[in-house]
Amino acid sequence: MQSRTSHKIPNERIQKLHRFLKRLNIVISNAEFKNLNNQSHLALLDEALTHTSAKTGINHERLEFLGDAVLRLTASEFIEWNFPNMKVGDRSELRAQLVSDKWLTKVGRRIGIKEMLIVGPKAAKDTSACATIEAETTEALIGALYECFQNLKPIHDWLTPYWKETSNAVLSDPDKHNSKSALQEWIQARGLSLPNYEIQEICKKHGDPRRFFCKVHLEGKAIGEGWGGSRKEAEKEAANSALKSIKT
Repeated sequence: MQSRTSHKIPNERIQKLHRFLKRLNIVISNAEFKNLNNQSHLALLDEALTHTSAKTGINHERLEFLGDAVLRLTASEFIEWNFPNMKVGDRSELRAQLVSDKWLTKVGRRIGIKEMLIVGPKAAKDTSACATIEAETTEALIGALYECFQNLKPIHDWLTPYWKETSNAVLSDPDKHNSKSALQEWIQARGLSLPNYEIQEICKKHGDPRRFFCKVHLEGKAIGEGWGGSRKEAEKEAANSALKSIKT
């Protein structure tokens, strides 16, 4: 799979990559570690950590595409191993939390991915796009590690502690993480009409966490509102707000 020509990485950058890899707590043999430290594999990691805005000869997009598939498969295995009796619908809802952009951003920040990123000057100053860039490059890093090792074990080593943490939070408070479904179930149980979500795009800036504003109405009355960087996120926040309101 590594058919691309490896680019030359400065020694200082190589040392930073070495220190960065240790934060992932990947359990590998000495032979695998030696292989990971060869020039072609370090080049893959550097590629994953180079954003398109840097306008260099390489960028993260190819590995992000691969990482998306690897992340979903590995998360599915995690759920199968840890929650074998969980219903398929519940598995889908849990996996959505374990592979979300919000979750990827959180993981990226926990490992300090921002300090490793190569980004263009304009993107570096765009605080509203910061979370999106961190999520994209964290996913690209997953793709790079898979391409280096050609198996999923290192991905499990790295991500399982984060998945356990998120799973515990989701399963202990499902309403918070699946607020739209929870709101609909609450309403249907009382024989009321379905909620109506009214969304406004407040600004056009991609990555702005307050790009969309949503109000949720129940039988003509506004019962909750929320902001989000996407329509889906704004709806979720509005539903969460509505749940808190009706339960109090």
